[in-house]
Amino acid sequence: MDAPQGTRKIQHLMSLFIGIDSGTQSTKAVVLDLESRKVVAEARAPHRLISGLPSGHMEQHPQEWAVALDSVILEVVSKVDRSRIKGIGISGQQHGFVPLDEKGEVIRPAKLWCDTSTVAECAALTRKLGGDKAVLRQIGLRFLPGFTAPKILWLKKHEPRNFRRLRHVLLPHDYLNFHLTGNYFMEHGDASGTALMDVRRRVWSKAALNAIDPHLADWLPPLSDSSMPAGTLRSEIATRYGLGTDVVVSAGGGDNMMGAIGTGNVQPGVVTASFGTSGTIYAFAKAPVVDPEGEIAAFCSSTGGWMPLLCTMNVTTVTEHFRRLLDRDVRSFDELAAQAPAGAGGLLLLPYLEGERTPSVPEGSGVFLGLNAKTIQPANVARASLEGVTLGMNYGLQRLATLGVRAREIRVTGGGAKSAVWRQIMADIFGVPVVAMVEDEGAALGGALQAAWCQARVAGRSKAKITDFTDGIVALDESTRCTPDRKRVAHYRKLQELQNRLSQSLRDLFPSQRKLA
Repeated sequence: MDAPQGTRKIQHLMSLFIGIDSGTQSTKAVVLDLESRKVVAEARAPHRLISGLPSGHMEQHPQEWAVALDSVILEVVSKVDRSRIKGIGISGQQHGFVPLDEKGEVIRPAKLWCDTSTVAECAALTRKLGGDKAVLRQIGLRFLPGFTAPKILWLKKHEPRNFRRLRHVLLPHDYLNFHLTGNYFMEHGDASGTALMDVRRRVWSKAALNAIDPHLADWLPPLSDSSMPAGTLRSEIATRYGLGTDVVVSAGGGDNMMGAIGTGNVQPGVVTASFGTSGTIYAFAKAPVVDPEGEIAAFCSSTGGWMPLLCTMNVTTVTEHFRRLLDRDVRSFDELAAQAPAGAGGLLLLPYLEGERTPSVPEGSGVFLGLNAKTIQPANVARASLEGVTLGMNYGLQRLATLGVRAREIRVTGGGAKSAVWRQIMADIFGVPVVAMVEDEGAALGGALQAAWCQARVAGRSKAKITDFTDGIVALDESTRCTPDRKRVAHYRKLQELQNRLSQSLRDLFPSQRKLA
């Protein structure tokens, strides 16, 4: 006989859920205790980029993600009561292309979100679909070098032998789900970042698929709702971890989608900004938000809605370059930046060290404006690096506002969120209060929360909502709150206009990357 509903709810509250965040640099795991509403165990394992590749090529071995996944799960389950673990949810870096053969073996290393080697393929796909505006009408976002679709065409053009072996296309988090369950599975959120999907209707776009190869539809998993499980642990994996084969693996999602869950960004009115290697700002929407200029990505969320998102390629990659150049540790770099006034004494940075995605200038470069004998001081350089990348993020935030997505407060995560100096710069540039999270591993926490939501539905609570789990668990760290200063806000608005003009001048050097007419 099944346990009564109340008993099932009590049993669920006593459960533990593992959240995974498999990023570019490492894989992180957290264990969420629903009863205490706290993270009770954590682990991290590094993995590497493949070195020696040509400029613009960024790749990793998916097998290393699986090894890191096994490592962090084994570590966290050793710290808790394994019998209480009921679910696992995985967040993974978006847009990566994992090519598998008919046996499910990896054909070649995965091309990553930060790989910009596919500019020609983006142009070719755009032409095939009838131009940028036609692409936006058909799939809801543009073909950009970071997305998955041009990577598949790149494989077909540059490695035809490997392409002939292709039988399954997965994204990084889907590959880890496959490692755990043996199932080929893809959910709406991460799939919306492939540029293979009609994001308005949540179906694969026949036009996009056929523009690459008529067989591609056969190599993609069916699209599933994000509330559905990817499966349960296969017996070999369950034995390795010391867990039951009934442990549910939720749909998971891209790092931004799961970061949204982990910051409580699952209903309208919340805006999240992630200041990591790259930078993202995103919000929840109940309907598609398609940018007619194609600068804001019209992604789906991994909770059943949509998630308009801007992404900049250059955030802590930039600040880390300057921190090393000035030979400072993180704390003294912040102290140095704090010595300079708002506006860095007249020094303004256009921070496109790795090219840029928003705005789309993949072949762009960094520019310092205002260099002279007075401004070229370490404190000014440090502050200009923080201000430059934040102004770059604010360009996208302003674009979101024109589409009707306005921020009253911004929840910040990532390495930049740990800096009090930088948080105040964010508040002054964004013009709204900024606050960090109690649990900064937002994507990993999001994975655990989605797993709890999924397991509840599998266990019979069909009306369970994601907010049943985010409310009361996702918490703001009020000690980090920064409010904007009126005078600095006004000053930064002028600098924003100047940086925007400088950015436009740079884009005009690359006509193919101009905004849509």
